[in-house]
Amino acid sequence: MNQKRKPTTEHKSPTAAPASQIYYHRNEAVTIPDGYLAVGRITTAHSLKGEVRVELHTDFPERFVPGMVVYIGESLAEYRVDYARPHKLQLLVKLDGVDTRNEAEALGREWLFIPETDVVDLEDDTYWVHDIIGLQVQTEEGQELGVISEVLFTGANEVYVIKALDSERELLVPAIADVVQQVDLAAKRMTVRLLPGILDE
Repeated sequence: MNQKRKPTTEHKSPTAAPASQIYYHRNEAVTIPDGYLAVGRITTAHSLKGEVRVELHTDFPERFVPGMVVYIGESLAEYRVDYARPHKLQLLVKLDGVDTRNEAEALGREWLFIPETDVVDLEDDTYWVHDIIGLQVQTEEGQELGVISEVLFTGANEVYVIKALDSERELLVPAIADVVQQVDLAAKRMTVRLLPGILDE
């Protein structure tokens, strides 16, 4: 079995979607325009010269280079990256034409998208988030746990939020090789080996 079991942290809208895909991030609906990927979200303005803090939603932060074009919000407003630099698990990004704090604040907490044509090829045992959400989850012993409703991004590794079948309870399962034993996208099923005590929390 390959040791790498995790979803890619770029959210891809499937080609079957007529205009957009709805993705839930921290219980908030996010509309991803058809043909685009979400690679980050603006969290706040940072400095007087127009920098914004960006929460990354990509395994490839190196894509944020001078000259990179990003599309912001559902209107897909086009901006070019002047520069980007790491800052407390996020990136500080300076966008061309955003030169003051007021202009940065006007961007709000919008999402940053790139065209699907700019996608990085996935390695084995990595998955699009929209492939992971909705999977039925069971243990190796066949116990049904529920359905993956959300993927959380913690910095260290992703965490799957599993909505239990018999209650409003949610289980948090880390997306690591020791836990995720099999992903069968065709069957819409994931098999996991639970860490001790997770069902007792």
